[in-house]
Amino acid sequence: MSTESDIREFLASRRAKITPQQAGLPAFGGNRRVPGLRREEVALLAGVSIDYYVRLERGHLAGASEEVLDSLAGALQLDDAERAHLYDLARAAAKRPARRAKRARGPLPDSAVRVLNSMTDCPAFIRNGRLDVLATNPLGRALYSPLYSSGARQPVNLARFQFLDPAGPEFFPRWEESVNTTVSLLRTEAGRAPGDSELTGLIGELVTRSDEFRTAWAKHNVRLHYTGRKAFHHPAIGEITLDFDAMELPAQPGLTLTAYSTPPNTPDHDKLLLLATWAATEDPQQTPNPVSTDRQA
Repeated sequence: MSTESDIREFLASRRAKITPQQAGLPAFGGNRRVPGLRREEVALLAGVSIDYYVRLERGHLAGASEEVLDSLAGALQLDDAERAHLYDLARAAAKRPARRAKRARGPLPDSAVRVLNSMTDCPAFIRNGRLDVLATNPLGRALYSPLYSSGARQPVNLARFQFLDPAGPEFFPRWEESVNTTVSLLRTEAGRAPGDSELTGLIGELVTRSDEFRTAWAKHNVRLHYTGRKAFHHPAIGEITLDFDAMELPAQPGLTLTAYSTPPNTPDHDKLLLLATWAATEDPQQTPNPVSTDRQA
């Protein structure tokens, strides 16, 4: 998909989400032919001409100034993730460098692996923007053990497992919420790294093979994913809900370390202790080395 079509569909989808009442405009006419705001209403709110806004929505963001982008973001009531995505699309249209530094390549540094392994009481892993799992600590490997089934492509990929593996829907019990999160993260990364051929290939594979991914992808939702709660249904311990914190690695652009935890003296904390026991007693011949350091592109 081209940058122009991404821009067109993103702006149209954000415009469709806002009613005139939400924008503080009178709802003239009882039979509106479009959901949400009309183009002329967005132009009015953004302080630009209707002809200029139509040009922007057709994908011509390359020459738009920061002031115009900010006005457009305000008119469309974009959140932080959507505003950043709009800027990423404008950079891609202008073929300017991405707002992040060049993505890290090569094996993870030993220091990152040591930090990961020092986190003994919580599952943790490092991923890239494509949702490839590049390294885990032992408890993280135990939590995500269904991803490492026989024949799984390396490095394992969270989105590929979720949408293409028969075990995916069972592992993520809050399915709709999990689908929206996964797809939104990939859509965000596509805006940040439009030239990533492996990401484009992954998205193409998922769009082709998964109706649910294709439907969610067409919504053009994006998000920032730093903290929250996530539910799993693990084959050994049953359902568990964990708090997560995701931290970008400044020295490794594009990589994120995610750690899971639970409040003490809760049923989920007991389940986490049970997971640790299960991980410690698993047959090492049946479970691959818990720390992987696959190369990341």
